Amino acid sequence: MCLILFAYQHHPRYRLVLAANRDEFYARPTAGLGYWPDQPQVLAGRDLEQQGTWLGVNRQGCLAAITNFRDPRNIKVNAPSRGHLVSDFLIGTSPPGEYLQRIAESAERYNGFNLLVGDAGNLFYFSNRGGPPRELQPGLYGISNHLLDTPWPKIDRGKQALSQVLEQEQDLAPEKLFDILQDQTLAPDDQLPDTGIARDWEAALSAVFITSPHYGTRSSSVVLIDRDGRVSFDERTWKPAQSSPLADDCRHFQF
Repeated sequence: MCLILFAYQHHPRYRLVLAANRDEFYARPTAGLGYWPDQPQVLAGRDLEQQGTWLGVNRQGCLAAITNFRDPRNIKVNAPSRGHLVSDFLIGTSPPGEYLQRIAESAERYNGFNLLVGDAGNLFYFSNRGGPPRELQPGLYGISNHLLDTPWPKIDRGKQALSQVLEQEQDLAPEKLFDILQDQTLAPDDQLPDTGIARDWEAALSAVFITSPHYGTRSSSVVLIDRDGRVSFDERTWKPAQSSPLADDCRHFQF
Protein backbone atom coordinates (compact mmCIF):
# COMPACT_ATOMS: atom_id res chain seq x y z
CA MET A 1 0.00 0.00 0.00
CA CYS A 2 1.37 3.38 -0.94
CA LEU A 3 -1.45 5.80 -0.15
CA ILE A 4 -4.03 5.74 2.63
CA LEU A 5 -6.51 8.59 3.09
CA PHE A 6 -8.86 8.21 6.02
CA ALA A 7 -11.30 10.04 8.23
CA TYR A 8 -11.69 8.75 11.77
CA GLN A 9 -14.71 9.77 13.85
CA HIS A 10 -15.05 12.68 11.43
CA HIS A 11 -18.40 11.99 9.75
CA PRO A 12 -21.85 11.83 11.39
CA ARG A 13 -22.67 8.42 9.93
CA TYR A 14 -19.29 6.67 9.58
CA ARG A 15 -16.79 5.88 12.30
CA LEU A 16 -14.12 5.23 9.66
CA VAL A 17 -13.88 6.22 6.01
CA LEU A 18 -10.77 4.87 4.28
CA ALA A 19 -9.62 5.14 0.65
CA ALA A 20 -6.32 3.56 -0.37
CA ASN A 21 -4.18 2.66 -3.37
CA ARG A 22 -1.80 -0.27 -3.49
CA ASP A 23 1.22 0.36 -5.73
CA GLU A 24 3.36 -2.62 -6.64
CA PHE A 25 5.33 -4.23 -9.45
CA TYR A 26 2.89 -5.68 -11.98
CA ALA A 27 4.72 -9.01 -11.98
CA ARG A 28 4.19 -9.67 -8.26
CA PRO A 29 1.48 -12.36 -7.89
CA THR A 30 -1.60 -11.22 -6.00
CA ALA A 31 -5.03 -12.57 -5.05
CA GLY A 32 -7.95 -10.14 -5.08
CA LEU A 33 -10.15 -9.19 -2.16
CA GLY A 34 -11.90 -12.13 -0.50
CA TYR A 35 -12.19 -14.24 2.64
CA TRP A 36 -9.05 -16.30 3.15
CA PRO A 37 -9.65 -20.07 2.94
CA ASP A 38 -7.16 -20.75 5.75
CA GLN A 39 -8.35 -17.81 7.91
CA PRO A 40 -12.04 -17.35 7.04
CA GLN A 41 -12.50 -14.46 9.48
CA VAL A 42 -10.05 -12.33 7.42
CA LEU A 43 -11.28 -10.30 4.44
CA ALA A 44 -8.35 -8.96 2.41
CA GLY A 45 -6.38 -9.22 -0.77
CA ARG A 46 -3.27 -11.36 -0.55
CA ASP A 47 0.33 -11.11 -1.65
CA LEU A 48 0.95 -14.59 -3.04
CA GLU A 49 4.71 -14.19 -2.81
CA GLN A 50 4.87 -13.77 0.99
CA GLN A 51 1.24 -14.63 1.96
CA GLY A 52 0.63 -11.37 3.83
CA THR A 53 -1.55 -8.40 2.89
CA TRP A 54 -1.52 -4.62 2.67
CA LEU A 55 -5.08 -3.89 3.88
CA GLY A 56 -7.77 -5.99 5.49
CA VAL A 57 -10.56 -6.33 8.02
CA ASN A 58 -11.89 -9.24 10.05
CA ARG A 59 -15.30 -10.37 11.23
CA GLN A 60 -14.78 -8.69 14.59
CA GLY A 61 -14.57 -5.29 12.91
CA CYS A 62 -10.79 -4.90 13.24
CA LEU A 63 -8.85 -3.18 10.46
CA ALA A 64 -5.17 -3.02 9.57
CA ALA A 65 -3.24 -1.36 6.73
CA ILE A 66 0.40 -0.70 5.93
CA THR A 67 2.54 1.46 3.67
CA ASN A 68 6.25 1.20 3.00
CA PHE A 69 8.52 4.00 4.22
CA ARG A 70 10.65 4.92 1.20
CA ASP A 71 14.28 4.79 2.32
CA PRO A 72 16.41 3.11 -0.36
CA ARG A 73 19.66 3.95 1.44
CA ASN A 74 18.73 1.67 4.36
CA ILE A 75 17.22 -1.44 2.82
CA LYS A 76 17.61 -4.70 4.77
CA VAL A 77 17.94 -7.46 2.18
CA ASN A 78 16.71 -10.31 4.40
CA ALA A 79 14.12 -8.42 6.44
CA PRO A 80 10.82 -10.19 7.24
CA SER A 81 7.77 -9.37 5.14
CA ARG A 82 5.89 -6.28 6.34
CA GLY A 83 2.62 -7.71 5.03
CA HIS A 84 2.53 -10.11 7.97
CA LEU A 85 2.26 -7.15 10.33
CA VAL A 86 -1.21 -6.63 8.89
CA SER A 87 -2.34 -10.24 8.67
CA ASP A 88 -1.00 -11.18 12.12
CA PHE A 89 -3.14 -8.48 13.72
CA LEU A 90 -6.26 -9.58 11.85
CA ILE A 91 -5.71 -13.24 12.71
CA GLY A 92 -4.86 -12.56 16.35
CA THR A 93 -6.84 -11.33 19.34
CA SER A 94 -4.59 -8.60 20.80
CA PRO A 95 -6.04 -5.10 21.23
CA PRO A 96 -4.47 -2.65 18.76
CA GLY A 97 -2.41 -0.68 21.28
CA GLU A 98 -1.02 -3.82 22.86
CA TYR A 99 -0.27 -5.31 19.45
CA LEU A 100 1.72 -2.26 18.35
CA GLN A 101 3.69 -2.14 21.58
CA ARG A 102 4.79 -5.70 20.92
CA ILE A 103 5.66 -4.90 17.29
CA ALA A 104 7.67 -1.86 18.40
CA GLU A 105 9.99 -4.08 20.45
CA SER A 106 11.32 -5.75 17.31
CA ALA A 107 10.52 -3.12 14.68
CA GLU A 108 14.17 -2.60 13.71
CA ARG A 109 14.11 -6.04 12.04
CA TYR A 110 11.87 -4.67 9.29
CA ASN A 111 12.38 -2.27 6.46
CA GLY A 112 10.58 1.04 6.96
CA PHE A 113 6.81 0.93 7.41
CA ASN A 114 3.73 2.81 8.56
CA LEU A 115 1.17 0.58 10.26
CA LEU A 116 -2.44 1.44 11.04
CA VAL A 117 -4.47 -0.90 13.28
CA GLY A 118 -7.82 -0.50 14.96
CA ASP A 119 -10.86 -2.18 16.43
CA ALA A 120 -14.40 -1.06 17.26
CA GLY A 121 -13.15 1.38 19.89
CA ASN A 122 -9.69 2.67 18.98
CA LEU A 123 -7.35 3.41 16.09
CA PHE A 124 -3.56 3.42 16.42
CA TYR A 125 -0.60 4.35 14.22
CA PHE A 126 3.03 3.28 14.38
CA SER A 127 6.06 3.73 12.15
CA ASN A 128 9.44 2.18 12.79
CA ARG A 129 10.86 5.47 11.46
CA GLY A 130 8.86 7.81 13.68
CA GLY A 131 8.67 7.22 17.42
CA PRO A 132 6.40 5.09 19.64
CA PRO A 133 2.87 3.89 18.76
CA ARG A 134 0.16 6.47 19.29
CA GLU A 135 -3.60 6.46 19.51
CA LEU A 136 -5.25 8.63 16.88
CA GLN A 137 -7.80 11.27 17.76
CA PRO A 138 -10.83 12.10 15.57
CA GLY A 139 -9.71 13.76 12.38
CA LEU A 140 -8.71 13.45 8.75
CA TYR A 141 -5.36 11.84 7.92
CA GLY A 142 -3.11 10.74 5.09
CA ILE A 143 -0.18 8.32 4.82
CA SER A 144 2.05 7.67 1.84
CA ASN A 145 5.69 6.56 1.92
CA HIS A 146 6.82 8.86 4.71
CA LEU A 147 5.34 9.55 8.16
CA LEU A 148 1.68 10.19 8.92
CA ASP A 149 0.47 13.49 7.41
CA THR A 150 3.82 14.35 5.82
CA PRO A 151 2.74 17.22 3.52
CA TRP A 152 3.58 15.63 0.19
CA PRO A 153 1.48 17.09 -2.66
CA LYS A 154 -0.58 13.94 -3.17
CA ILE A 155 -1.34 13.72 0.55
CA ASP A 156 -2.47 17.35 0.71
CA ARG A 157 -4.48 17.04 -2.50
CA GLY A 158 -6.06 13.74 -1.43
CA LYS A 159 -7.03 14.99 2.03
CA GLN A 160 -8.58 18.11 0.56
CA ALA A 161 -10.63 16.06 -1.90
CA LEU A 162 -11.70 13.65 0.85
CA SER A 163 -12.74 16.55 3.07
CA GLN A 164 -14.93 17.96 0.31
CA VAL A 165 -16.68 14.62 -0.22
CA LEU A 166 -17.31 14.19 3.50
CA GLU A 167 -18.81 17.68 3.75
CA GLN A 168 -21.14 17.11 0.81
CA GLU A 169 -22.29 13.52 1.33
CA GLN A 170 -24.27 12.03 4.20
CA ASP A 171 -24.55 8.60 2.55
CA LEU A 172 -21.13 8.04 1.03
CA ALA A 173 -20.98 6.41 -2.37
CA PRO A 174 -17.74 4.46 -2.90
CA GLU A 175 -17.61 5.89 -6.43
CA LYS A 176 -16.85 9.37 -5.01
CA LEU A 177 -13.85 7.96 -3.16
CA PHE A 178 -12.63 5.93 -6.11
CA ASP A 179 -12.64 9.16 -8.13
CA ILE A 180 -10.16 10.64 -5.64
CA LEU A 181 -7.92 7.58 -5.97
CA GLN A 182 -7.70 7.89 -9.78
CA ASP A 183 -5.97 11.28 -9.79
CA GLN A 184 -2.86 11.07 -12.02
CA THR A 185 -1.66 14.64 -11.41
CA LEU A 186 2.11 14.84 -10.97
CA ALA A 187 3.63 17.17 -8.40
CA PRO A 188 5.54 20.23 -9.68
CA ASP A 189 9.31 19.75 -9.69
CA ASP A 190 9.83 22.22 -6.86
CA GLN A 191 7.41 20.27 -4.63
CA LEU A 192 8.85 16.81 -5.15
CA PRO A 193 10.18 15.10 -2.02
CA ASP A 194 13.76 13.84 -1.88
CA THR A 195 13.60 10.23 -0.76
CA GLY A 196 16.84 9.04 -2.33
CA ILE A 197 15.57 7.98 -5.77
CA ALA A 198 16.03 9.55 -9.22
CA ARG A 199 14.02 12.74 -9.85
CA ASP A 200 12.10 11.30 -12.80
CA TRP A 201 11.04 8.35 -10.62
CA GLU A 202 10.22 10.72 -7.76
CA ALA A 203 7.93 12.58 -10.16
CA ALA A 204 6.21 9.40 -11.39
CA LEU A 205 5.52 8.32 -7.80
CA SER A 206 4.12 11.73 -6.84
CA ALA A 207 0.73 10.96 -8.39
CA VAL A 208 -2.14 9.51 -6.38
CA PHE A 209 -2.63 6.93 -9.16
CA ILE A 210 0.69 5.72 -10.55
CA THR A 211 1.40 4.35 -14.02
CA SER A 212 4.70 3.17 -15.48
CA PRO A 213 5.83 0.27 -17.68
CA HIS A 214 6.58 -2.15 -14.81
CA TYR A 215 5.18 -0.62 -11.61
CA GLY A 216 2.03 1.22 -10.64
CA THR A 217 -1.30 1.25 -8.87
CA ARG A 218 -2.51 -2.36 -8.83
CA SER A 219 -5.69 -1.87 -6.80
CA SER A 220 -7.83 0.75 -5.10
CA SER A 221 -9.87 0.08 -1.96
CA VAL A 222 -12.67 1.83 -0.11
CA VAL A 223 -13.65 0.77 3.42
CA LEU A 224 -16.65 2.29 5.19
CA ILE A 225 -17.45 1.38 8.80
CA ASP A 226 -20.57 3.04 10.15
CA ARG A 227 -21.32 3.83 13.78
CA ASP A 228 -23.41 0.67 14.14
CA GLY A 229 -20.49 -1.53 13.09
CA ARG A 230 -21.59 -2.27 9.54
CA VAL A 231 -18.61 -2.75 7.23
CA SER A 232 -18.55 -2.14 3.48
CA PHE A 233 -15.37 -3.07 1.58
CA ASP A 234 -14.91 -2.39 -2.14
CA GLU A 235 -11.84 -3.18 -4.24
CA ARG A 236 -11.02 -2.41 -7.85
CA THR A 237 -8.00 -3.92 -9.51
CA TRP A 238 -6.52 -2.15 -12.51
CA LYS A 239 -5.09 -3.22 -15.81
CA PRO A 240 -1.35 -2.41 -15.79
CA ALA A 241 0.26 0.66 -17.38
CA GLN A 242 -2.94 2.21 -18.69
CA SER A 243 -2.87 5.90 -19.62
CA SER A 244 -6.31 6.09 -18.02
CA PRO A 245 -7.40 3.77 -15.19
CA LEU A 246 -9.27 0.77 -16.60
CA ALA A 247 -10.80 -1.63 -14.10
CA ASP A 248 -9.85 -5.29 -14.39
CA ASP A 249 -12.04 -6.57 -11.51
CA CYS A 250 -14.47 -5.05 -9.00
CA ARG A 251 -15.34 -6.75 -5.71
CA HIS A 252 -17.79 -5.75 -2.97
CA PHE A 253 -18.38 -7.22 0.49
CA GLN A 254 -20.61 -6.18 3.38
CA PHE A 255 -21.12 -7.59 6.85
